[in-house]
Amino acid sequence: MTDGDLKMVMAVVRPDKLGDVKQALAEAGAPSLTVTNVSGRGSQPAKKGQWRGEEYVVDLHQKVKIECVVADIPAQDVVDAIADAAHTGEAGDGKIFVIPIDDAYQVRTGDSGLDAV
Repeated sequence: MTDGDLKMVMAVVRPDKLGDVKQALAEAGAPSLTVTNVSGRGSQPAKKGQWRGEEYVVDLHQKVKIECVVADIPAQDVVDAIADAAHTGEAGDGKIFVIPIDDAYQVRTGDSGLDAV
């Protein structure tokens, strides 16, 4: 059963795990998502490089942010699907956030609330 609320599950994961996460979400019954390329820094260590004799530090790592609003399936199922698909066991696997949504509005149909999702 669902909790009857609109929830946004937002995850920031490694770009190479995006395909696995998309497949896991489809299997969990949450195929609709928004993906944004982002960069950030957390527990993943900085990398040093050298270009034309100059040393530089890369401390902002490329990630993808996945946003999925759910109403008809439990948000925890979506969290579990993303966590299982994105897990490598190394620093930099990412984070998942669950955010309550007050309302939703579908532009094309004019539906709102649970019907909009």
